[in-house]
Amino acid sequence: MENIRRYPERARTRRADLDAVLDAAVTCTFATVVDGLPWVVPMLYARDGDRILLHGSTGAGALRLAASGAPVAVCVSLLDGVVVAQDLFHSSANFRSAVVRGEVTALPAEESAAALDALSDGLIPGRSTETRAHTRKELAATATLVLPIRAGQWTVKIRDAPPSAPDVSDGSWAGVVPLRTVADRPVAAPWVADDVPVPESVRRLVDRYATSTAMVSATSAGFSAPSASTA
Repeated sequence: MENIRRYPERARTRRADLDAVLDAAVTCTFATVVDGLPWVVPMLYARDGDRILLHGSTGAGALRLAASGAPVAVCVSLLDGVVVAQDLFHSSANFRSAVVRGEVTALPAEESAAALDALSDGLIPGRSTETRAHTRKELAATATLVLPIRAGQWTVKIRDAPPSAPDVSDGSWAGVVPLRTVADRPVAAPWVADDVPVPESVRRLVDRYATSTAMVSATSAGFSAPSASTA
């Protein structure tokens, strides 16, 4: 599992590299096997030290099966840029990805509340301190799963480079179009009064994805990218 054979130079083997990729994203694909067939679903997640926290409905049979010991894998990927080569074959993408596999366990009720707080705070920093506590009914309806991060059961792969130089250039443009996730201005729900302030946790969330008010101009073949304002 820990050995990447295709483009091994893109592999990262430090645990810090894994943590950086996991902490940069909030969604993953969760995969297991149900009745001999693959089962894959997108999920929110958060890393909490040496474990990945996930959650879902207690009514989801596949999650119950996973919690009973079925093998699982969590995959995280971030697209950082489109690599434009002078030919289609060498065009690619810059990305960060991580795969963690193993077996999940379902947390008992007395541990679920704290884990769900940590998962929520991973998405909206500090939100758990601004809301009421989970109710017993909510906890009973939620399956809180933990996937341990163990040595030998994860891989990280990163590409961050321009297109490879051709043997013979045709004189056309080649390079990278960087991509990033940014937060826009928060939009209040229709039933929230106009004078209700945006909570601090939401401000932190926006700050996480904030960009500089000045974007580096990308000029090529008459194209100039406009400035982007901070959300």
